[in-house]
Amino acid sequence: MRPGLRRQLEAGSEAALREKGKASVRAKVEHPFFYVKRMFGYGKARYRGPHKNAQRIALLLGFANLLIAERRLAA
Repeated sequence: MRPGLRRQLEAGSEAALREKGKASVRAKVEHPFFYVKRMFGYGKARYRGPHKNAQRIALLLGFANLLIAERRLAA
């Protein structure tokens, strides 16, 4: 939902709770991409062929998952 429409929802309504749930999932899914973009410096798209791009993304997301897991284990 667009932010302007989101603000117009009544607090605690069914639609507001549904949007909050979607935002929670979205935040968890986007977190590994922060590591790929900021920590590893891959913020810009590189066009090297579909197979090579898929391998690179899989490798970087695997490393991001390791970093996230390391942080959770240290706590």
